[in-house]
Amino acid sequence: MDATVASVVADAHRRQWGFVLAATVRVTRDLDLAEECVQEAYAQALTQWAGGGVPDRPEAWLTTVARRRAVDVVRRRDTLRDKLPLLAEDDTAPPADQDIAGRDIPDDRLRLIFTCCHPSLDVDTRVGLTLRLVCGLSTAETARALLVSEPAMAARITRGKKKIKAARIPYREPPPEELPARVDAVLDVVHLVFSTGYTAPSGDRLQRRDLVERAEHLARVLHQLLPGRSGPAGLLALILLTDARRHTRTRPDGSLAPLSEQDRTRWDAAQIQEGLRLAGTALRHRPPTRYALMAAVAAVHARAPGWEATDWPRIVDLYDTMLRVWPSPVVALNRAIAVGQARGPAAGLAALDELVAERQLAGYQYLAAARADFLRRLGRAGEARTAYREALRVTENAVEREFLESRLEELGD
Repeated sequence: MDATVASVVADAHRRQWGFVLAATVRVTRDLDLAEECVQEAYAQALTQWAGGGVPDRPEAWLTTVARRRAVDVVRRRDTLRDKLPLLAEDDTAPPADQDIAGRDIPDDRLRLIFTCCHPSLDVDTRVGLTLRLVCGLSTAETARALLVSEPAMAARITRGKKKIKAARIPYREPPPEELPARVDAVLDVVHLVFSTGYTAPSGDRLQRRDLVERAEHLARVLHQLLPGRSGPAGLLALILLTDARRHTRTRPDGSLAPLSEQDRTRWDAAQIQEGLRLAGTALRHRPPTRYALMAAVAAVHARAPGWEATDWPRIVDLYDTMLRVWPSPVVALNRAIAVGQARGPAAGLAALDELVAERQLAGYQYLAAARADFLRRLGRAGEARTAYREALRVTENAVEREFLESRLEELGD
């Protein structure tokens, strides 16, 4: 196998899978058949590109081959019109043989994303289908990404596809009146993928770069396809500004470096500049979306030359606005932590203690860890030790556990 061609095909798989699959689903109305046709197209590329060279537009070549194969299968089976399709018809869908010459192939990725993230599907299924169908991960890769067994993931994906069929979920963009709520549901899936990758829930690595990169890719696709909307711009800005710190989140020995101790000269300046520009774009919309506000918080950190220079009162104000837009216990927790930085640990602890009874925060490691830190700073060592032990009981990421254990050791007996 030609190594150069294999590398080009692998890159096309990573970058263009969602585009090719979405265009092929438009022909088949059948997710499984579309996947088979696209897989065959990529397999053909390995051999044909080695002999005839890589085409100028690899995605158009792959789409043409996949769609032609799909048209042949559909015609032979005579099912496109005569039998119940997996995906409901859309009045805007073209005839099956339209656009297969590789010119002006419509970008149907948004249709595919909205299908995978339909509100009738549970959140875990939405994430699994998005990684499997839009990002092109194998079932095994998706299972590893979401920390479940491969058989369990295969069953989840199969159930999701069956639910799409049973619910007659249409393969189309939502009508204008449904678009805001549906976009939010999609953004939540992408943000969940990013959060899971940025700080892995368990394991011996702090980050899962594969998931962070998938989330950034999805956010870019959404911003490209919905350029006038605040939410996608805000989410992409949030991801870029947050991930710009990736090289400084751990020390050379692999231990956790809190934000207050990170070397900001090593933050990714190009990502920060792009993120700041996008955050500004997102914030110009009124009222601001929650992702625009989250990006604004990240922007305050990105602009500060050091921890001591951070504009904490501004961050508190942003969280106050966010609570009005999106009343969430996690937002309230982040606000309480910001209050502690702006007004002192006693004020922060008081704000945290108001959240202890929140059921959604029961067992949430960052509540206990934040309380422990404020108690440590107030010199209340005994209570701080108790809080650190509570945080350790619910923390499964090894890097975070080591950090909490080091804080506990510093307090002594």
